[in-house]
Amino acid sequence: MSWMVAVFGLAFLVLIHEAGHFFVARALGMRPRKFYLGFPPALVKTTRGGIEYGIGAIPLGGYVKIPGMHRPAPSDLDLHLGPALREAPELTGSIERMKRKLDRGEFEESPELRALEAGVTGVELSPAARRSAERGLNELRDGVGADAYWRAKTWKRVAVIFAGPGTNLIFTVALLTVVFLVGVRVATLNVGEVSAGSPADLAGLRVGDRLVGIDGEPMTGFEDVFNTIQDAEGAPIVLQVERRGDVRDLRVTPTHYYDQNWAVGFRPVARWERHDAGEAVSLALGRTWEVTKAIAVGFSRLVTPEGREEISSPVGITRVSSEAVDIDFRVYLQLLAFISLSLALLNLLPLLPLDGGHIAFSILEGVRRRAVGREIYERVSVVGIALVLMLFFIGLSNDLGGRGPG
Repeated sequence: MSWMVAVFGLAFLVLIHEAGHFFVARALGMRPRKFYLGFPPALVKTTRGGIEYGIGAIPLGGYVKIPGMHRPAPSDLDLHLGPALREAPELTGSIERMKRKLDRGEFEESPELRALEAGVTGVELSPAARRSAERGLNELRDGVGADAYWRAKTWKRVAVIFAGPGTNLIFTVALLTVVFLVGVRVATLNVGEVSAGSPADLAGLRVGDRLVGIDGEPMTGFEDVFNTIQDAEGAPIVLQVERRGDVRDLRVTPTHYYDQNWAVGFRPVARWERHDAGEAVSLALGRTWEVTKAIAVGFSRLVTPEGREEISSPVGITRVSSEAVDIDFRVYLQLLAFISLSLALLNLLPLLPLDGGHIAFSILEGVRRRAVGREIYERVSVVGIALVLMLFFIGLSNDLGGRGPG
């Protein structure tokens, strides 16, 4: 049951991401043609108000088709209508007239387009050639339409693309606010459990002790304790421990557990802490910013072996989410919020076909005051797709090798 909740949570994050693109595009006059959870081909679909809604067979994200993402070019006709032309050479005249029109920069509904559509309808074509030709004609009609994305002002295009990750950012803050309102587990300085045979156990740390300092420095919260132990990087440290009113020194040497963080082998007592609405919003914004900085540092470390070991795929994310569901629903909600934040930041990387790449190209086209050709988009996208696939397979390798997050 927990893994179903985890999968549903990930699907929901993708759904609201695509919904951000979808609703902002509609609000700004770019009527989407399709809205899918997952990628086509469709398992189920329905059309309402001229928009096709469906669930795709490839469960790796979501899909919103916004009309006219690229300015039409003569090469588009070669790509999509080439098979039809080889089977029906009588289409040559109509295709060439349309190509010349596009080459002159005339992008509007025209007799040439209608004649080309009629010509394709009237010839005998194989199923594959007809599907390709019809796809190309649909793309061409969308591209010359008044609601085409490439025609819109730069700020509108950026707004439509940013709406996806922006929705995930808003969801992150909103969900964390709910968590802080309901209550979060806060680790205290009191010792609740000591692992047998650990450095803490061998040094004499006992359940009920309270940490008050490390190496003479006072500790105000468990976060201070955790950070100080990490900073020691395995060097011996001295814990100042209060026990029945007396303070005593315990010398311990931190060690690695399961190739993760440095630790000395104890768990703190945790308590639930609730906040009012104002505090909850403030804490949610602060936590979002802290995690954003941590994720940015993580991106910068991807070129190192240690950084690559921290990458996870949807397999590992689902597993950890399922474990969080089993622990406590509030723990799961926090994790879901951070996954939403990671999804937003990953999509804002300036790589095509990610949202950040489309934003960068929209700004570039606004500065140049002319569109970038589709072929350039496609060449740059090849690099971005290769990098994203590489990260996916590294993450999948980590997950299957047992080195997922956490």
